[in-house]
Amino acid sequence: MKGIYKITFFLLAVVLLAACSRKKNTFLSRNSHALSTEYNILYNGGLAYENGKSQLALGYRDNFWDILPIERIDLDLEEDTDVKAPGANKNPDFNRAEEKATKAIQKHSMYINGREYNPQIDEAYMLLGKARYYDRRFIPAMDAFNFILDRYPTSNNINVAKVWKAKTNIRLSNEEVALENLKKMLEEAELSDDELADATAIMAQAYINLDSLEKALPYIVIASDKVRDKELEGRYTFIKGQIFNRLGEKDSANLAFDEVIDLNRKTSRTYMINAYLEKAKNFDYDKEDRVAFLELLEDLEQDRENRPFLDKIYNQLGDYYRFTDSIDASVEFYNKSIKAFKQDRVLQSVNYQTLAEIRFNDARYREAGAYYDSTLTFLTENSRQWRRVKKKRENLDDVIKYEEIAVKNDSILRIARMSESEQLAYFTEYTDGLKAQAIKDSIAAVKSEGRIANNEFYKKNGASGPNPSGGGAFYFYNPSTVAFGKQEFRKVWGDRQLGDNWRLSSIKKQLDDVEEVAVQQTSIMDNEMFKPESYLSTIPTDEVVLDSLASDRNFAYYQLGLIYKEKFKEYELAANRLETLLGYSPEERLIVPSKYNLVKIYEILENPSQADRYRNDILSHHADSRYAEILRNPNSQLATDESSPEFKYKQLYKEFEVAKYDDVIQKSDEYILLYNGNDIVPKFELLKATAIGKQQGFEAYKKALNFVSLNYPNSDEGKQAQQIYSAVLPQLAVTKFVPDEESDSWKLVYQFNNNEAEAEQKLREQLDKAITELNYTNMSTSIDYYNPSTRLVIVHGLNTKLGARGFAEVLKENKKYKIQRPSFEISTPNYKIIQIHKNLNDYIQEPVTEEQTE
Repeated sequence: MKGIYKITFFLLAVVLLAACSRKKNTFLSRNSHALSTEYNILYNGGLAYENGKSQLALGYRDNFWDILPIERIDLDLEEDTDVKAPGANKNPDFNRAEEKATKAIQKHSMYINGREYNPQIDEAYMLLGKARYYDRRFIPAMDAFNFILDRYPTSNNINVAKVWKAKTNIRLSNEEVALENLKKMLEEAELSDDELADATAIMAQAYINLDSLEKALPYIVIASDKVRDKELEGRYTFIKGQIFNRLGEKDSANLAFDEVIDLNRKTSRTYMINAYLEKAKNFDYDKEDRVAFLELLEDLEQDRENRPFLDKIYNQLGDYYRFTDSIDASVEFYNKSIKAFKQDRVLQSVNYQTLAEIRFNDARYREAGAYYDSTLTFLTENSRQWRRVKKKRENLDDVIKYEEIAVKNDSILRIARMSESEQLAYFTEYTDGLKAQAIKDSIAAVKSEGRIANNEFYKKNGASGPNPSGGGAFYFYNPSTVAFGKQEFRKVWGDRQLGDNWRLSSIKKQLDDVEEVAVQQTSIMDNEMFKPESYLSTIPTDEVVLDSLASDRNFAYYQLGLIYKEKFKEYELAANRLETLLGYSPEERLIVPSKYNLVKIYEILENPSQADRYRNDILSHHADSRYAEILRNPNSQLATDESSPEFKYKQLYKEFEVAKYDDVIQKSDEYILLYNGNDIVPKFELLKATAIGKQQGFEAYKKALNFVSLNYPNSDEGKQAQQIYSAVLPQLAVTKFVPDEESDSWKLVYQFNNNEAEAEQKLREQLDKAITELNYTNMSTSIDYYNPSTRLVIVHGLNTKLGARGFAEVLKENKKYKIQRPSFEISTPNYKIIQIHKNLNDYIQEPVTEEQTE
């Protein structure tokens, strides 16, 4: 019997060894390796893969403000993701899945004579590719899918591999390649519903990435129809609705969203609620039933299951009340949406921005500015929307400034024009209101103090007595602590008599104090703040002061009109401010520009009657103005027109080039005022700043540049001024002269007063003649501006100080020239310093040598 057992065990061992062989194609070996691959290694790898995929999905938050991606997983390509080692995966689940797939291939592959006999190896490669894909290692994933396509052309996973290869190409931004391969597959292969759904869904994603929504639409329709997974069906159908919306087909979009809603609990509630909200955004307030719509929104709000979505629902209720002109109710719901914040930063920015616009329309500009500040905190910095809101917020500073000037000066001027009796009545009513409020506040303060004093745990001003000096010492053994306690008791309770119910007596005392406040209101009557005469004495009566207030107010209204028109595109507000200005009979310089801007505003608002009214007014009463010429011939605004700001700028720049800096500065001021609100104003400002620098030197130039950069920060000229101010000026700030020995470039300088133009020109001619006749080919001359009273005739091209001095001696002694005018030598670096800082006298009085600098 022992012999039989031995033989049996031997035969079983041989069979098992034969079955484990990967080099022999037998029934046992094929099935043995297939079973081990499928039910052991790939099973465990698949569990790890599904777990990792679930974790990715849980960490992903959909942005319903944009078209949803087909996959609910964030797989943006990051740096170095293609070259990570298999063990360096970010997700340990995908690392384990890849290890299992690799183990299955290495230990159970039966690739014999160019053919794979283990039917589970293609599954292992699929798992390998998917694990790499979800781990953002797209190039290695592509290798795995290509291996299936090349080595296993008859695999039942061949179409799945093609779809995953296309998905990988899309992640690598190769949408065209992916589309070409998928179209070919759709034409040639017979696909199951699941394969067709996956293929068409990924084709829709490719077209969405390419911004070809019309081409994406038919594929997402097929995908939503063929997919069997209800969660995916809800997602694909919602994406279909989003695409219809983007294409402007609201009816079709609403039908798609209805399909999502009808799925109800079969799909994610997120899709259902957002489908309701997308339909709400498409609601037609003019044609559809507002009452039923409001009931639907209120039902969504009251449903307990919708608590995670209250921020979105409140926002939609806010939109409803805003569109129905119930602004107070809309503000209430926008604030509710803000308080119910659920990590949707875009929604939060929309809430704050909407509230900013509401406050802006109500002329509450400071509140609007605060809301815009909050909006910016929820936007991605330097994004397009962030830059747009940032610019609007900066522009609001000017609105706040000019609105306050307009309101304040309007009020002062209105009161100044009242009769004395009207002024007295006005301020009597005003001070009576102040007194009533002061009495009310006094009583409320005393009552509040009484409530606090009756709280035996109250520590006034947050006082908490000093700790005992000893760690375990009893309170009353420490004299400093006792003294502190007595002091705090008197602060809170006052002087108390020892007796029963001492705290209740404090209540009576505080109520007595309230009565005392009421009795002692006579002290308020004596306060200057509550006397009408105090205000009457401050009313300006000097006509010069009143004219100045009116001028400032008028200019503020004009600026507001331009800001609302040019920067905010708020044409109704712009028209209101400009027409209000014209009603005040402003200065002549503001009248025609205001009327011209009103013509343009009413043309934009498609109000031809009002536009024609102001156009005819300009042509009739201001026929000689530049604006009348523009209205008669719009092409007259070209730079060739001598009345255009562009032409004026070019002419002024020519004057700048010939050093007429006084004229440039004066005319720039005139043009800045004349063309106020025009985009060319920053050009005049920068030209003026440069002329100031040339005329007055470094410090004046620095101040002028700072003005341009701060007042025109969004213009090209303002940015250029800021660049010069921060990068160039620090390099020019040096006033220390360079030692003579360090320079090999020198100039000979003759100094003239500004009224010696004829003499300086004659000297230059003599110098040019001498240079030519003496054959100094490297020399040249120029007449340079130094300051308004001084000009310099310069000889350039000298190599040494002694050479410059020698040339001056030659000119003085040569009978042919006899130039006796005093001169001095200066190195080129030092000449640059005296022109920048206008410190020529310092140089002449203290010439710099190397010994002095040492």
